[in-house]
Amino acid sequence: QLQLVESGGGLVQPGGSLILSCAASGVNLDYYSIGWFRQIPGKAREGVACISSRGDSTNYADSVKGRFTISRDNAKNTGYLQMSDLKAEDTGVYYCAAAMSGLLPICTIRAETPFGSWGQGTQVTVSS
Repeated sequence: QLQLVESGGGLVQPGGSLILSCAASGVNLDYYSIGWFRQIPGKAREGVACISSRGDSTNYADSVKGRFTISRDNAKNTGYLQMSDLKAEDTGVYYCAAAMSGLLPICTIRAETPFGSWGQGTQVTVSS
């Protein structure tokens, strides 16, 4: 059974940076795309970024393009979300999720249904 654990959240000042990690266990992530989603207070959970199983395709929400970078290290069975130039509106709980996708160079953040495994979330607070 695939289990995902996020880490790296915390309190950061506006303009600062954080790197979130998503460590997988139980199943090798080689055939899974990884997505990052966030729950901002008062809003529905939204997709932030995703990366295909081999890292050859990525997608980002418009609100984070140019500021966030998603990556993965399949040897470590871990995904990452590097966040820079953080803003107060980035505050929320960040979740990583995995979707079975084979070796296709695709991933999506437009829907949650492909993602069968989710982490417990990590809080990111951007405040001065």
